[in-house]
Amino acid sequence: MKFEDLNWMQVEEYLKTDDRLILVLGACEQHGYLSLMTDVKIPMALAEEASRQSGVLLAPPLNFGCSPYFLTYPGTISLRLHTFLDVVEDILRSLYGAGFRRILILNGHGGNTPVKTHLVELLNQLPDLLLSWYAWWTTDTVAEIAKKYQLDSEHGSWMEAFDFTTVTELPDGIKPIPDVGYALLGKAATREIYQDGVYGGAYKADPAIMDELFAACLADVLNLLNFAEERR
Repeated sequence: MKFEDLNWMQVEEYLKTDDRLILVLGACEQHGYLSLMTDVKIPMALAEEASRQSGVLLAPPLNFGCSPYFLTYPGTISLRLHTFLDVVEDILRSLYGAGFRRILILNGHGGNTPVKTHLVELLNQLPDLLLSWYAWWTTDTVAEIAKKYQLDSEHGSWMEAFDFTTVTELPDGIKPIPDVGYALLGKAATREIYQDGVYGGAYKADPAIMDELFAACLADVLNLLNFAEERR
């Protein structure tokens, strides 16, 4: 159930019985051979199925995040960090003003992570607001599946190569992972080191592995929504 399929009166009716909401934070950035919108497509696919199974309302996604290190790759659109913090806060304050109190944020992009500290500041101001944060690729769930199949989990690699994020033929084989140590890389160095944009590892995995990965992450999301229901 999405905002785009409802009018304001139907949202008001929903809020009479449930104040939960799913919000996706994504990005438009290079993912090697995968869609520029990979960081939106994956959490949205999880959110749409979780919404279908649970009945929890799904807000429109934020399609842009913080990707300054990829700005030499055409198609990347990056917000400045302070802009992103303000945009997310404005979105949440709007939702809070409408009556939403339990919001599950599905984050699809690592560059968005700094907003978590800002969200704590918001919670201090709105103590009856309950927020949960789920970044699927960082979870033990994904780590266990990667370990099970002896796969390295890197940006733009197999773990993001679902059928709905794949827009062209993917290379075979495994890309070596560059050793950058503890260096912070600007946009020029990032392009020079990573070339095609994939950080390393296998470019693709068996479809059965991808199905297993998606199902496991979906179970995580549904559990978080159930936990939010119990906190009502």
